[in-house]
Order: sequence, then structure tokens, then C-alpha cells
Amino acid sequence: MISPVKTKRTWTDFILKEWLLLAAATGFVLTSGYLKQLPSYSVQEYEVLFILFSLFVVVKGLEHSGLISRISYTLEKGRAVPLKLIVATLLLSMLITNDAALIVLVPLTLMLNIKHKDILVILEALAANAGSALTPFGNPQNLFIYWYYNLSPGEFISTIAPFTVLFAILLILSTLLIRTKRIPETSQKTKKVEYSAYIYGALLILVLLVVLRILPVYAAALVFIYVLIFERKSLFIDYSLILSFFFFFGVAENLKVFLGTHFEHPGHIFLFSVASSQVMSNVPAALLFAKLTTQWKALLWGTNVGGFGSLIGSFANLIAYKLYINNNETNHIVSFTTKFLLLGYLAFFIGIGLYFFFGAP
Repeated sequence: MISPVKTKRTWTDFILKEWLLLAAATGFVLTSGYLKQLPSYSVQEYEVLFILFSLFVVVKGLEHSGLISRISYTLEKGRAVPLKLIVATLLLSMLITNDAALIVLVPLTLMLNIKHKDILVILEALAANAGSALTPFGNPQNLFIYWYYNLSPGEFISTIAPFTVLFAILLILSTLLIRTKRIPETSQKTKKVEYSAYIYGALLILVLLVVLRILPVYAAALVFIYVLIFERKSLFIDYSLILSFFFFFGVAENLKVFLGTHFEHPGHIFLFSVASSQVMSNVPAALLFAKLTTQWKALLWGTNVGGFGSLIGSFANLIAYKLYINNNETNHIVSFTTKFLLLGYLAFFIGIGLYFFFGAP
């Protein structure tokens, strides 16, 4: 017989883990019930969901192949470990998303013989948010904005480049303040890189070409065909995030009908998206305001700046935070949380200043 206490704990864990999905589904039901109609979905929105699915599957396949693990473990050898970890986080987040970059690098960081690991994990979270902002496939809200507004790679990257470049400089300089002990040779063996790494590498390139509109969307179906035939374990991805997208698409459409208005002042869109990201995360903020404005530049800046600050500003913040506090060798959770918020909001206000200096029209 299952203990009531254990059942209660299981439900509590589920709610804490899937709060965004539950909030999205609740909002979908309430807004649809209020309007007495189901929202309509565009072809673009279904394409975004399919591309997200393909990208998540490829990244999962690369993790199983051992390639990402091998790359990450080579970073712990030699000097300037903090610098290498921050640069690796910046670069990986541009290619395999901010979430995946942190899933790879934060556990590695916690295994190292390094002082101030708490600060380093926080800097990695900031680096993941800053690096992923540069590319259309670096994070979910970027992919949606890029696809929804039918942007070109050049105009997208040139718009947000000052944000990423300046934060990259600040984060790299900050690593000079982190003193590390000498790192002994590790006896832990890395996982052997499997042949499938080459296949997933090719599939990743294929998906990125789809995102850049060089290949048609249906070309990404090769990812599903491959894993379905040869490696079904790569299908075990975070479906809750994709479902959250589906529900938030519907919520945004319902709110558009309900509000019946548009926001066209760039400064207003930036501030609204920044503020809403702090309480509902930057992904749903992007989905909501995209339906209400044509000011994509302000929305792009707002949702990426909004990723800093609170623990729920972005999924990357939650990932880094949970990986740290759930580690058996970490302590002083209150101190870590305080530092996380202080450094996060420092970056948050710097980001706001950068927008009005570089991004505002």
C-alpha cells in the first residue's frame, strides 16, 4: 500500500517540476472557457513546435553518444578553468540551447576542485542566457520570435549582438577574479564517444539549416525517422516544455481576442516583456506579446534581458539553481540563493541600460 505521505510528496514534486505546464494548461482552459471557443493555431506555430521537438531530440542524441560529455571533461585540464567554463557555456548555449549547455557544464563544475563554485555556477547561468540570445536557435523564445516574425539571420543577430557581446566581455573579465586551486588528475573515465555522434552532428546541422530557412521544414522529419528506427531512447525529451508552448500559443491567441488591442511603442513592449518575464518566465512572455505587437526588436531584447533577475526569469536559471542545491556536496543554500538573485538582478539592470543605449530606436 502506498503511503499517503509519499503520495503527497510525489504530487508536490510533480507540481514544483511542472508548474509552467500546469499554469499554461490552466490558462488555456480558463481563457477558452471565458471566450466559449477554442483558439486557432497558425501554420507557423505548428512549425515552431516541430522544430523544437527536432532540436531537443538531436541534443538528447548527442548526450547519449558521449560527445558532449567528452568535450566537457577536456575543459577541466590545465589552467584558467573558470575562463574555459564560461567561454564553453557561451559557445554551447549558442548552438545547443542555454538549457542543454547548463545541463552539461554545471555538474562538471560541481565535480571540480575549485573555490567559489557557487559564484561560477551563477556566472554560467548568466553566460547561458547571454550566449543563447545571439542565435535564433539558442533558446525557445528566440526561435519563436525569429520564426513568427519571418526574420533573416542577419537582422536577428545584428539586433541582439550588442547584448551578447558586452555581457560576454563582462563575464570573461569576471572570471579573472575567481581563484582556483590546482586541479588533480581525475580518475573518472569519460564515456566512449559512439559512432552515432557523427550522425547526430549531421542532424544538428540539418535542423539549424531548417531554422535558417535554407532547408524546408519537412526536412527535419529525418530526425524523427532516424531515431524511430535506430535509437528510440533519444525520443525521451522534455515534452512538458513543448506542451507548455502549445498551451501558451492558445492563451496568447485568446488574450489577443480578449484585449482587442496592440502595443506599438517599443519602450512599452520592452518594459512589459522584461517585467512579465520576472513572474511568468521569458518564453511565455514572448508568446504573449508577439500576438500584440509588431515591435519584434523590443520584444527580442525584453525577453532576453528578462531572462536575468528572478529564478523563473528563464528555464536556464531554474536548471542551474536546481543542479546546485540538489548536489550532495553543496551547502549554504540561503547564501547561494542570495548571491544568485543579487548577481542576477545586477545583470538585469545592466541589460535594461544596454537596451536604451544600444537597442532602443
